[in-house]
Amino acid sequence: MSTRRLVLGLSMRYLGYHAAGWRHPGANAAGTTSFAHYRTVAQAAETAGFDLVFLADGMAVRVRDEPKGAFAQSSQVADFEPLTLLSALAAVTSRIGLVATASTTYNQPYSLARQYASLDLLSGGRAGWNVVTSWSDAEARNFGLDTNPDYATRYHRAEEFVDVVTGLWDSWDEDALLHDKDNACFLDPAKLHTLNHQGDEFRVRGPLSVPRSPQRRPVIVQAGASDAGMNLAARTADLVYTAPQSQDAAITFRSELRERAAAFGRDPDALRVLPGFVPFTGLTEEDARAASGELNELIPDELARQYLYNQMGNLSDHPLDGPVPDPQAGASVGSIARNLADMAQRDNLTLRELARVIASGYGARVVVDAGKHIAAEMLDWFHSGAADGFNICAPLLPETIGDFYRHVMPVLEKSGLLTDRNIPTLRGRIGLPAPASRYA
Repeated sequence: MSTRRLVLGLSMRYLGYHAAGWRHPGANAAGTTSFAHYRTVAQAAETAGFDLVFLADGMAVRVRDEPKGAFAQSSQVADFEPLTLLSALAAVTSRIGLVATASTTYNQPYSLARQYASLDLLSGGRAGWNVVTSWSDAEARNFGLDTNPDYATRYHRAEEFVDVVTGLWDSWDEDALLHDKDNACFLDPAKLHTLNHQGDEFRVRGPLSVPRSPQRRPVIVQAGASDAGMNLAARTADLVYTAPQSQDAAITFRSELRERAAAFGRDPDALRVLPGFVPFTGLTEEDARAASGELNELIPDELARQYLYNQMGNLSDHPLDGPVPDPQAGASVGSIARNLADMAQRDNLTLRELARVIASGYGARVVVDAGKHIAAEMLDWFHSGAADGFNICAPLLPETIGDFYRHVMPVLEKSGLLTDRNIPTLRGRIGLPAPASRYA
């Protein structure tokens, strides 16, 4: 049985989740391609007590010029390749986990397994792989296709892809490398295993050329909320990101995910569910609202509508000051669109107001309150079974880290529920046992 602690992740892509963050007077607008910016963010997150940093990714420029002019207003068009960046950050951090997205649709299992195993060794057992299937046709067009493979095909490939990668990560027993100079024996061949995978999508012989790390294999992260996504997470994931707009929705999701994990023969306590939210905080609620309002005033109208269309489909035929319709069938991320529509109905939001909310946090739940109230809500979610921790989607980086550290973290520290920062591996820090090798 694993020990359940409150896990804190920081999503650190771009300059933060707020669409207008790059326009803030204190922001380094060139930070999206500055190693110094990401080094500052990762080191600040480590000092503040976060367990991991998370770098989302898409293998294309996915911002569309809808409506006209939005493309030129977006900062989400220039960034680093995640594993290259996290490998560099591994050298300037010592305790914080390093998690990055990689697609099962536009990669091959052997090369991806090798890359993440290398990051895991370089970091001393702090790597994690966020498994995605890629949803945009912009990515397809960078890999010789006009459109993405259909939903069922992508998830069928993803299931096999993860099985191959985890199989390759089992290639080396812990004591396979002997380094015996006197007897000229570098390794024990009996402890190096060949996978010989033959499946519908892949044929991979193995073994992997990268030995095992101190945490045995990288942590697997997944964020799918669809039926197939939840099954993939329940069967394979260690950490699961989710984006509920209410505590009840979070409780329902986590409960169902744990039931599915048990049906796959897994211990449900071997899962960590981390809802995401975008915190605007300060000493008082007034301080938090001032910070939120300052950024919201910087959102150009075209960019706000672009965020709306990206999550909800093209709603240009609907008046901005009218009610929010049901999500269109073509909305890019269906579960997020449904959550947003439910939130808009609950809070009686107009399309314009919803556009501002989405542009503030790209569809994640936005929370504007005093730090002590945010911390109390986080602890309530943890105790109620809505969450095992949280993926903090910072609206502005690195500023949000300091605000969170000063105003939220002291209350969380007093709870006694935070993880042990002295544990060197990510898997150990979040209270998960090393998975057994299939060759054990």
